[in-house]
Amino acid sequence: MRNALVGALVIAAVSTLGDFVWANWIHGHRAILGLTHGAILFLCLGGYLGALERQVLKGALGGALIGLLAAGSFYAFAPIAGYSVMFLVWALLWVALAVLGGRLLRTAGQQGWGEALTRGSIAALTAGIAFYLISGIWRPFNPKGWDYAVGVPAGVPGDSCGPFCSSFNAEARGRNNHLIFF
Repeated sequence: MRNALVGALVIAAVSTLGDFVWANWIHGHRAILGLTHGAILFLCLGGYLGALERQVLKGALGGALIGLLAAGSFYAFAPIAGYSVMFLVWALLWVALAVLGGRLLRTAGQQGWGEALTRGSIAALTAGIAFYLISGIWRPFNPKGWDYAVGVPAGVPGDSCGPFCSSFNAEARGRNNHLIFF
């Protein structure tokens, strides 16, 4: 449980730092910067998931790929479907992270597809709710100093949902489960 909360805070802080850098030092939105932002953010998240399984490189590369694909999907579909496609991409990203953490990185107690997809869906739902609640900070885009303070606590519910669910399920089945989300 401690790993889950620490991981959730670290990822929320990295995300908030990325948003702060984007708003204060990057002028003009370009797709290459969004792709880079997504890849770096989820490289950190995947690295954390990998560290829990002593597979940092595999986790970091998987996370970076997921972040790059998520950002690329947004840029591909936003001109067609508008900015609301961000919510769909955000949900699918959590499902992909659940598969990474629950199936690809685990060396012991690998989750079945159903379990990984269910946990990813729960994480997507809770992260989606938190994301929606703060989504007004991006449009119109005019963040001020303390606007970033909402980033860390807003990220924690989605970032930490999975561990509460998985800790309960793991205890019920008598196995140790320490992954951040799943």
